[in-house]
Amino acid sequence: MLKVLFSRRMLAFHALVLLIVPSFIWLGFWQLDRAEQRAAAVDLQRDNVAAEPVPVEELAAVGADVDPGDRWRTVEAEGEWDTDHQLLLRNRDGSQGVGFHVLTPLVTEDGTALLVNRGWIERGETAQDTPEVPPVPQGTIEVTGRLQFGETEENTGLREHGGLPEGQIMFVDVDRLSDELPYPIYGGYVELIEQDPAPDPAPERLALREENQGMSASYAFQWWVFTIVVVVGWIVLIRRELRDPPQDGTGDEAAVGPEGEPEDDTEAEDASSDRIQRTQN
Repeated sequence: MLKVLFSRRMLAFHALVLLIVPSFIWLGFWQLDRAEQRAAAVDLQRDNVAAEPVPVEELAAVGADVDPGDRWRTVEAEGEWDTDHQLLLRNRDGSQGVGFHVLTPLVTEDGTALLVNRGWIERGETAQDTPEVPPVPQGTIEVTGRLQFGETEENTGLREHGGLPEGQIMFVDVDRLSDELPYPIYGGYVELIEQDPAPDPAPERLALREENQGMSASYAFQWWVFTIVVVVGWIVLIRRELRDPPQDGTGDEAAVGPEGEPEDDTEAEDASSDRIQRTQN
């Protein structure tokens, strides 16, 4: 039995199982951890969206990004739009396809600006065109919006590159924009929910992109099922090898001589003829 279990072929199967089983178990726990993280994100979004609005200065500050725990909180601010430093975010989704998001600074009474994503507009005829942006109301504006932390290459997967038309950017890099704008800006930015007075026409308001738990919990269960399948298959293989061990020879017994060595075909035939003749006589 030991010879069968530790044959060269079975040792290869044992090594494969020892590699696969821990890997599948680890992948299951990894997916389970992702499911817990996504569930926490769903709960955070639900609670923060439902929370009462607060002044933006309570949750944001100059030179500091937004705490991830405050993402989606509703904040309020008052100031005047600065369209001279307005920017367009490229390749952003809207109800009619890919276009631009309009990022406009709102300069508050103390001179600090809040970056506000006012919504989606259609793209021009080509990717290099800068479309016309709906105008903003003049004077003091009251805005309400969802707080977001700044965008980076790491948390968006986007890559900034040169050669873009003037006034167009790929993502809201607050650190870089703070060096380019003529006033201090709050960390993060706001997705506009409403403003007073409201312009008409206006960019299309951004819908809340709801967090979801995805399929991570299901994937964790699948990895563990795969683990059981591998172990069961391994046991079945061992049982089969023990029941029907592989044969080294052809399976047919050869004729052997007096010393246990196989006789050649000619000697076997002569011996057979002699036996037949002795029987006939």
